[in-house]
Amino acid sequence: MKKLLKYTLRTLLALFLLVNIITAIHAYKFTHFYDRGEVTIKKPEEKSGWDKTKEIFLGINAVKQQDTVKTDTSFHTIYLKTKDGLKLEAWYIPADSAVGTVCLFHGHGSYKSAVYKESQEFRHLHYNTLLLDFRAHGNSEGNTCTIGVNETEDVKLACDFIRGKGEKNMVLWGISMGAATITKAINDYDIKPQKVILEMPFGSILEAAEGRIRMMHLPAEPLATLITFWGGLEHGFWAFGMKPTVFAKKISCPVLIQWGLHDPRVSRGEIDDIYANISAPKTLVVYDSCAHESLCKKETAKWVTSVSTFLAGK
Repeated sequence: MKKLLKYTLRTLLALFLLVNIITAIHAYKFTHFYDRGEVTIKKPEEKSGWDKTKEIFLGINAVKQQDTVKTDTSFHTIYLKTKDGLKLEAWYIPADSAVGTVCLFHGHGSYKSAVYKESQEFRHLHYNTLLLDFRAHGNSEGNTCTIGVNETEDVKLACDFIRGKGEKNMVLWGISMGAATITKAINDYDIKPQKVILEMPFGSILEAAEGRIRMMHLPAEPLATLITFWGGLEHGFWAFGMKPTVFAKKISCPVLIQWGLHDPRVSRGEIDDIYANISAPKTLVVYDSCAHESLCKKETAKWVTSVSTFLAGK
């Protein structure tokens, strides 16, 4: 009996260590982006069974994406520097007869080119736009992403730049991680935009991890909790404290929240929690045909109507 007990305990300990090693690796891959050319990325249809098995145990490699938008003389490339010396790249694009400026913040693993369609629509509404590459994304420096924790400084830097131009009507727009980071920036730095548009913000890093794991068709718990723990430990912050549902309480300006009905990563519950915690004037718009994707690209007419109505204060 003692031998059986020892064997069982050793087996459980080995499994515990193995699960923690695997989740620590996943946490690293979730928060690390390789420079272009550093690793080889295969398309889904090119992956073998062995490739997919390795991803389950060793996580998915991600590479910083390169801009796909061809710039012209209307684009002003600017650089902002973080307190730890990282250089962030952004595009400032003026609009004719501008009535304000919209700062656009992309999602996890994305880049500023991905929100160019939204930028175009905002400029049609006579808003200047600022499109920023978060640290470790696009053409900005760094390789570590903290899912909105340190990126909060990036939002502040963008806002400081726009306010420095004398802008009185600043609107913040973000999608997914970008939206979540906006809420933390307002909470941490007391940024006071005139309006905020949040598209598919996650409720917490833990819930974001759950959404990522669901996409891999793996059980969310306890993997999400372990990934959240290790991700924070690896980068020196308490990941469980990243809660846009809580940060939303500090927003004092009108807010438009938008979400896709078929979103597999951000649940309706997360959206409802954030919405409930906003005491300022607020509007929720649900897109019936959309998942976790650009609502503007998928349902352009509805997006333009929703956003223009909100910006007009109607």
